Amino acid sequence: MYIPQHFAEPRVDILHQLIQARPLCTLVTPTPGGLDANHVPLHLSDAPAPFGTLRGHVARANPMWRKVVPGSEVLAIFQGPEAYVTPSWYPTKAETGKVVPTWNYAVAHAYGMLRVIEDSTWVRAQLDALTAHNEAAFAAPWQVSDAPREFIDKLLGAVVGIEIVITRLVGKWKTSQNQPASNREGVAHGLRALGAEEAIAMADLVDAARPSR
Repeated sequence: MYIPQHFAEPRVDILHQLIQARPLCTLVTPTPGGLDANHVPLHLSDAPAPFGTLRGHVARANPMWRKVVPGSEVLAIFQGPEAYVTPSWYPTKAETGKVVPTWNYAVAHAYGMLRVIEDSTWVRAQLDALTAHNEAAFAAPWQVSDAPREFIDKLLGAVVGIEIVITRLVGKWKTSQNQPASNREGVAHGLRALGAEEAIAMADLVDAARPSR
């Protein structure tokens, strides 16, 4: 991923926050026939330091886990807030006219080796952890144990576990850091005026961004 210095986000805690808030990743794996991509929710644990471990599961019928090249590096891409930025939000548009549209976004790329785990006890623990994380915001969180045991046991046989110990973790926060303060303020204001949740989330990142030096 191309990352100009002013868009780099090296802080592991910030990257972990994005992964935890938006666990559905694009998992890119090499196969003998070329690259494969699947969309998989992965649960992050902090250990081992410094980057942690991603755990999840895929359908047993999904050929990905069988076809991944053994010992190869895989890439999990986590997408944060994103938004189109119109030049009309830049005060400098009226001053010089030298402005163009762009797209703001935040992403985290996690690299590591894929381990396939065919152990129903492990997979059940992973399901419990993933469910607990994503149900935490609900008033009455659902638990895997709420479903009949024989039903869950049957489903466990239809999936396999996957685990990625993260060996590299990189982030890119393209949030108007390369713009003067007036333009950054204009972008944040324009995004908030749209009223959409995603636009407001990006406005928060623009407000929090450290300007480029």
